[in-house]
Amino acid sequence: MRVRPLIGPAMLAAFTLATMMPRHAPAGTVAEQRARLPPPAQCEDDLVQGIWRSHDYLPQWGEWSVFVLEIRRVDGSDKLEGTIVGESWDAGPKQSEPGPCEGAHHRIVSMDAVGSVDDGVITFGGVGQWRLDKHVCGPTGMGYNLDQFTGKLDTDLMEFQSVNNDGGRMVNLPTVFRRVECLPEHKNSAPKRPKVAVTPPSFYPPEDESRGGCQSG
Repeated sequence: MRVRPLIGPAMLAAFTLATMMPRHAPAGTVAEQRARLPPPAQCEDDLVQGIWRSHDYLPQWGEWSVFVLEIRRVDGSDKLEGTIVGESWDAGPKQSEPGPCEGAHHRIVSMDAVGSVDDGVITFGGVGQWRLDKHVCGPTGMGYNLDQFTGKLDTDLMEFQSVNNDGGRMVNLPTVFRRVECLPEHKNSAPKRPKVAVTPPSFYPPEDESRGGCQSG
């Protein structure tokens, strides 16, 4: 995720207040993350390869983020390779799609990624240098820490229930990925764009309220 530049006393005070917000704000729960995602894609290949998507709100920073992972096996092995694309924008909890910037930040970054799958546990993280694919608005010169996702593959829900540790402000941050599209050489893929559910559906397994939501150390 992005790394903010040095800030002055006034901005620091505002940032400190933001970090004091409840960590379990409704817009950022695991259930809400799931409700924003389209149904899982039915692919003809194995359960790991594909296009995986997340759609999360981080209330402590007033920021939305959408990650898209393209995951491929390396020569049929348990080693993985692909890319991570991350789009983020500043907005309130109801603005799940980017709108007019009005001075807030909005940008898209990408990076090459590698990982592995071991007994259903996926690790997939950025390597090398991140790329600024699109700077829509906001401050320039902002850095970025490479995202590192680790979590268990749920084959019933076709979800990769991960945590993100980027070496910066993301510390065990829950991020739910669902396979929403097959690799280009396969068919029966679902739409990329999420459709926000007004009323979250019933989820299985039941949510653990003590663990759900976006958190940052």
